[in-house]
Amino acid sequence: MTVTVDISHRLGDFGVDARFESAGRLTALFGPSGSGKTTLINLIAGLIRPDKGRIAVDGRVLVDTAAGIFVPKHKRRIGMVFQDARLFPHMSVASNLRYGRWFTPTAERYADFNAVVDLLGIGPLLERRPAKLSGGEKQRVAIGRALLASPKLLLMDEPLASLDDARKAEILPYIERLRDETKIPIVYVSHSVAEVARLASDVVVLAQGKVAAAGPTTAIMQRLDLLPAEERGEGGGVLDTAVLRHDEVFGMTVLGSAAGEIRVPLLAMPVGAPVRIRVRARDVMIATEQPTGLSALNILPGTIVAIEPGEGPAVEVAIDCNGATILARITEQSRQALKLRLGRKVFAVVKTVSFDRANTGAGLPVESDG
Repeated sequence: MTVTVDISHRLGDFGVDARFESAGRLTALFGPSGSGKTTLINLIAGLIRPDKGRIAVDGRVLVDTAAGIFVPKHKRRIGMVFQDARLFPHMSVASNLRYGRWFTPTAERYADFNAVVDLLGIGPLLERRPAKLSGGEKQRVAIGRALLASPKLLLMDEPLASLDDARKAEILPYIERLRDETKIPIVYVSHSVAEVARLASDVVVLAQGKVAAAGPTTAIMQRLDLLPAEERGEGGGVLDTAVLRHDEVFGMTVLGSAAGEIRVPLLAMPVGAPVRIRVRARDVMIATEQPTGLSALNILPGTIVAIEPGEGPAVEVAIDCNGATILARITEQSRQALKLRLGRKVFAVVKTVSFDRANTGAGLPVESDG
């Protein structure tokens, strides 16, 4: 399904002027606070009527000011998940879930209750009230309620923003599962590089109400200049990999990627399982010869394809490793000392321990079979 947005709207002194089209399974609206992310998602949801423009989902026009079209929010077939779960405190989890179905005509319902419960792992929670749930459990129930409305589009407005790191780690695999196992397009608002790199197939970067860039996650995450200043240390390459084998002796998992084999801390994932990893530019060293006597285990051969100035003494070096791009942040002094230039053959070196939980999208834990 394709989401098409071409709108202009002003709220007081702030204006949103956004144009993009995405056919990705999960499109992230990314940017700092005040960049217009929530305003844009409210425009898509029909909570705000735009001054001018057009919004369509899979060819169905929701807004077209030139043609006088504005589909009311309750007829848009859009599910919404907010920062806070907004569950009804007097209802059980099961009743909260079923509430999502009431506004959808019977003939248009496609979501199966048991399938949604299984997808989100909330079967043991059905008889509980929201007060007895953790933050992560509440959000899973909120997602389930939105899914049971049988939406054509799911909007998620910073659904992890109010959760601590442990609860975020709990719910991220379920959002990945939602992305991969349903055919519902998702528009996901976030200001977190880690979330976007792990979840998004496509990214729309917003700055001061305008689209600064849009495209596949692998390309956008390499544009460190697009990231908020406080998040630039988290930027770098994104690789889609698969589990090749496990090394139980040393507590590591070997992943296969276009760039080569990559060792990460042991993952409870079966052989063959897909894993997305983020290789932060700050974690990458460059060698001009095959390293020996080195503690780092990930040594990826490649060719320098770009060198760009960074902040202060830093430069950003892009290395093509068999079609996958690895970004390294080093000093200008190191660049000159190593005589780095476009087209030079080098080795990108990454420590295994740099792949912490935030940099490894490993899905739901499963016992390893290898």
